[in-house]
Amino acid sequence: MLEVTALGWTITIGVIVALLALDLTLGVLRPHAVGFREAAGWSVFYIAVALLFGVVFAQIVGWDHGTEYFAGYIVEKSLSVDNLFVFVIIMSTFAVPQKYQQEVLTFGIIIALVLRVIFIALGATLLNAFSFMFLIFGLILIWTAVQLFRHRDEDPDVGDNAMVKAAKKMFPVTEKFHGGKLFARVDGKRTATPLFITLIAIGSTDLLFALDSIPAVFGVTEEAYIVFVANAFALLGLRALFFLVKGLLDRLVYLSVGLSIILMFIGAKLVLHWLHQDLWHGAPEISTPVSLIVILAILTITTVASLLKTRNDPKAKAHAGSLRVTSPQEEDAKR
Repeated sequence: MLEVTALGWTITIGVIVALLALDLTLGVLRPHAVGFREAAGWSVFYIAVALLFGVVFAQIVGWDHGTEYFAGYIVEKSLSVDNLFVFVIIMSTFAVPQKYQQEVLTFGIIIALVLRVIFIALGATLLNAFSFMFLIFGLILIWTAVQLFRHRDEDPDVGDNAMVKAAKKMFPVTEKFHGGKLFARVDGKRTATPLFITLIAIGSTDLLFALDSIPAVFGVTEEAYIVFVANAFALLGLRALFFLVKGLLDRLVYLSVGLSIILMFIGAKLVLHWLHQDLWHGAPEISTPVSLIVILAILTITTVASLLKTRNDPKAKAHAGSLRVTSPQEEDAKR
């Protein structure tokens, strides 16, 4: 079991908060349209920081835990790309001006990080108290994988978001943006701006992604510290990555398929771990190095296949995929 001292936690959290403050400064205090060179530079910076941390971490605690970190980081990074799909849809739906997209993304990342900290603490507590939670987490991931594969050619409907609907009922919403303000006074009345509704949509989306990503990363490591840092470093580069790849997202036509296979694989790994631990010690278990190789192979095949597909069929367009459960009426309508 990994033992992390209070000093270790303090230094880690301090580094992450400093990087988050840097991201906040760039995205909120200096709103501007982000170009390719700037996005590429910051993306390389955040990935380099994450890799450097992994190497230093592995040197200190050993490569067994180091491999778990890299596997967790890659899982969270791949899931964050699907998250970017949804961010693009939300930005387009609410017609967010390009110079304010940084602000929305930065707050979205902060919300995502806070939610993940909550779910990491909850998940670690449940796993330590009840071993059958490995089975529950595994079944959740398998169900998610099946739904994502079934609805791989769809995009989530932002208009159906329950929190967005509730926000619109609670506050009158202006049709126009008022600079970077979340609320504005129109005809003497306090009203919400489209920027506020956009943040509500992104925050609620972050909640759904947290519910999926935390069980997924616990599938490659049981260490809460590794789960936390893998999530944090994957999320910190999300703002820059958004502006770097948003023009390429449409070409990743098989991303949802690849992610569904990864989630299915990790779900099966968790179920086997529970079976080995609680029912049958002869049940096979999947090691972290094997998990890392499988995840990298799936992502590589998915990316190459997607690029080949779009090169041969320029009209092919990627979709974020949806986790919604299709109603019987919708199924009948499709038939």
